[in-house]
Amino acid sequence: AMDGAPPPPSPSGLSAYVAVSQLLGLTLLGTTGAWLGRYRGGVAWHSPLQFNAHPLCMVLGMVFLQGDALLVYRVFRHEAKRSTKALHALLHGLALVIALVGIIAVFESHRAKGIPDMYSLHSWCGMATFVLYLLQWFLGCGFFLFPGASFSLRGWYKPQHVFFGITLFILSITSCLLGITEMLLFNISDSYSHFVPEGILANTLGVLLVAFGLVVGYVLTREEWKRPPLAEELALSMDFKTLTEGESPGG
Repeated sequence: AMDGAPPPPSPSGLSAYVAVSQLLGLTLLGTTGAWLGRYRGGVAWHSPLQFNAHPLCMVLGMVFLQGDALLVYRVFRHEAKRSTKALHALLHGLALVIALVGIIAVFESHRAKGIPDMYSLHSWCGMATFVLYLLQWFLGCGFFLFPGASFSLRGWYKPQHVFFGITLFILSITSCLLGITEMLLFNISDSYSHFVPEGILANTLGVLLVAFGLVVGYVLTREEWKRPPLAEELALSMDFKTLTEGESPGG
């Protein structure tokens, strides 16, 4: 606050749900690493293990970091809006870079092993999600982070941005679930139905992905947990609207 007063506390329950989301996120990353390390030989570039970088990067980028980017406006409730926007865009950008590494890994691995690309439902959903996520990031930066879009245009696009942000997060988790199932059917199709340890661990990873998505989704959809506009943001918004839309006191 400008008068030096401490910021108001977070709404009741918000901090607990955010903490649970981070615990779930770190657990699903650890579970992914344990699966790849214990049963799939680990991760290495330019080797037969290069493919394993794909699930690791997708879980890290398209799920964990994307989820955290969506939570930025709930966690940083009293910081300057510009800084919060920049962190939101930075986390999404980092998620895109990590996901791109995962995509390169799977294409290079397929080429080295003579495996065809883009024939499965997982690959279709995954690639569509990545391309739409990239487009969403560019549009978000263009409308909100960099100056240029009018107040009315930003007001029109904001609901679309929020809707597609949550939708792409759901699609990312769905693509990961399809990928886990595909990996299990390719690698342990003969023993999967016998409740072997690898199958149980991979199924647990799937449950953790769903749980992470549900907790993040719950935080995002609680109306009273949305970031309140600061006083200076409200004043700036009204001034900007007056300048760009030509409103007058007698309008």
